[in-house]
Amino acid sequence: MSKRLNYHSLAAAGVKALGAVSAYGDNCSIEPQLRRLVELRVSQINGCAYCLDMHARQLRQIGEKQQRLDVLSAWHETSFFSKRECAALAWAESVTLVSTTHVPDEDFAAARAEFSEQELADLTLIIVAMNSWNRLAISFRSEPAAAP
Repeated sequence: MSKRLNYHSLAAAGVKALGAVSAYGDNCSIEPQLRRLVELRVSQINGCAYCLDMHARQLRQIGEKQQRLDVLSAWHETSFFSKRECAALAWAESVTLVSTTHVPDEDFAAARAEFSEQELADLTLIIVAMNSWNRLAISFRSEPAAAP
């Protein structure tokens, strides 16, 4: 696949605005490792190779175990993730697949049981931003650089 266009330069103000939403996640109530796990899971669902590569590398850099990365797409079949992580991953799936799930009350209740209102709002902004980045990268065929 070849890159279709450089949306970073063509829509610089929009990319900067979306970047500001993502930057909000840097200092919000959601811990960095959980944020990156959620971003990776959202990117798995959307099939974004560029973001999968980036967030897996970020997670390894902050000490995430490779085994957890390997099974993330089947997180619900393992005992490798905490109750809080499972709630975040389930919420990320429901919000990402909104056209199918319509984010039902039971999904909200399960997430709300593990997260404060502030945390749930922050988590949802992280999910929304990641879905936006995925859609840009996939639409315009952004590819990860080959590993050295």
